[in-house]
Amino acid sequence: MESQIRGGNLMEYMRITNENIDKEHICCAMSGKQSIKKKEWLKERFDEGLVFYRSVERGKCFIEYIPAENAWNPIIADGYMYINCLWVAGSFKGHGYSTDLLNACIEDSKTKGKQGLCILSSQKKKTFLADPKFLKYKGFIVCDEADNGIQLWCLSFDSNASLPKFKECAKHPHIDEMGYVLYYTSQCPFNAKYVPIVEEIAKEKGVQFKSIHLQSKEQAQNAPTPITTYALFYNGEYLTNEQMNDKRFLKLLAK
Repeated sequence: MESQIRGGNLMEYMRITNENIDKEHICCAMSGKQSIKKKEWLKERFDEGLVFYRSVERGKCFIEYIPAENAWNPIIADGYMYINCLWVAGSFKGHGYSTDLLNACIEDSKTKGKQGLCILSSQKKKTFLADPKFLKYKGFIVCDEADNGIQLWCLSFDSNASLPKFKECAKHPHIDEMGYVLYYTSQCPFNAKYVPIVEEIAKEKGVQFKSIHLQSKEQAQNAPTPITTYALFYNGEYLTNEQMNDKRFLKLLAK
């Protein structure tokens, strides 16, 4: 696969690999502790088939995808490619760069003999999830939905291919523990910064809080939530995938 490609909208994209990741930024985390944690996570995934393309220009414009059998989500999607993240933000929006990145993923996936793509979204746009309007425009369909409204969308290359679906543990997100329980991975770089902050606030306020850092593919693929990058529960019920900083968490506690 090429180390650099040019999209139809004249933007150039480079592939992040083990050979260049230490000197290149990774878009959502430009520097600092969060960047280091994310890069460590990526390095361990490259041998599992993870592909990361970003714009040559500095900014939030990238796609990250991996064979579904190696995805850190409780899904059954044999023969599919799973898109971890497709993010184009700020001044990069509105130029067709999302289409460039998606097309590169489609072409690569077909070359590798995949049956299609899958990605998480929802009926209405949610923070940190793919835009359902964009997915529908590009031919994706909803192939499964969890009780908490999180949907699994897919774009099949073969009309005879089985559609991806959630595992039962993800389709009905619920846990038996009381208080706040957070499941998270190092896939999202900002967890390295904000999870300790939220833990400290909970401790200061005397709030029951437990964080569960999913550190293996096996753990993530059997988690009680369709979203594993960040899933917050309260008294057993799923609350949100929206990442908590100090202000958001304090606001939540004040309800």
